[in-house]
Amino acid sequence: MIYSLLKWFLFKLSAEKAHHFTTSIFNTLVATPIIGRFTKGLFALEHKSLERTLWGLTFKNPVGLAAGFDKDGKYIKSMSALGFGFIEVGTITPKPQIGNPKPRLFRLISDQAIINRMGFNNEGVDVLVSRLKALKRTTVIIGGNIGKNKDTPNEDAYKDYLICFEKLYPHVDYFVVNLSSPNTPGLRSLQEKGPLRKILQTLLDHRVTQDISRPILLKIAPDLTEGQLDDVIEIVQELKIEGIISTNTTIERKPLSADANEIADIGAGGLSGAPLAARATEVVGLINGKSNGTIPIIGVGGINSGASAIDKINAGASLVQVYSGFIYEGPFLVKQIKKSLLKA
Repeated sequence: MIYSLLKWFLFKLSAEKAHHFTTSIFNTLVATPIIGRFTKGLFALEHKSLERTLWGLTFKNPVGLAAGFDKDGKYIKSMSALGFGFIEVGTITPKPQIGNPKPRLFRLISDQAIINRMGFNNEGVDVLVSRLKALKRTTVIIGGNIGKNKDTPNEDAYKDYLICFEKLYPHVDYFVVNLSSPNTPGLRSLQEKGPLRKILQTLLDHRVTQDISRPILLKIAPDLTEGQLDDVIEIVQELKIEGIISTNTTIERKPLSADANEIADIGAGGLSGAPLAARATEVVGLINGKSNGTIPIIGVGGINSGASAIDKINAGASLVQVYSGFIYEGPFLVKQIKKSLLKA
């Protein structure tokens, strides 16, 4: 009820303005000792049976915050207070960039969906590193989602991924290679076999020089053809990277109940939220089936309830992430999912 009233107010603001307003206020509140302790108690729900161990990492629960919500690592402490088992920061790029012109974030309320064309807006990897160095680490696992700058030619993209990988390596627990955002021109073509293999091999070559082996995951688009998906699985297995995040946003606009003119006025961007759920779950199932369950998967896309999280897990996901569902359902969604998992 409280979030319903707050959401009514927030949805009067533009989507991007509402995001910055709520995260900044919540960050300030959680930093206050009394309110911080109260918040952690309010959202706390942990149990041994919720723990997951993957890649040598122990996740206190399998519910994570997807990349894009906290691009620059500003809200790790406050989001941890909501009970997430892991938080993925980024997408981060070597140099700061402002992203695409505003407005670039839109709600489709009737569909419980979001369209964004943010364009990897972020403060750059050096700023994120400085925040992570200053962070007092908790039990939450932190992932680093890395990308390339818009003005970097695709043939040099591997250099951008390596810069982010090297600088973040001591400060995150796992990495996600993001080649699947639809909002950086030409980025998705890097999912093709040649450039994909080059980028991943570059990161693997650096990893073998390190004392600790950080897991590397690939985040894929839901719009891949079955042949493209086969190629991705082949490369993941060949190079032995640790897993896949399925999926990023979609460029499709079906099924949507929103007015066609409204959708046309919004224009380009990646669609997330409830309409993506079925396709994202389908892709999880395809990866799981085609790999005979040998590739660990983080399932993301349209998770807005305990039942939709369980759908991803039943399809083959080991962990799940939320973003759009978190916006529509509110901060108790994480606890709700964990309750459903305990009952199941």
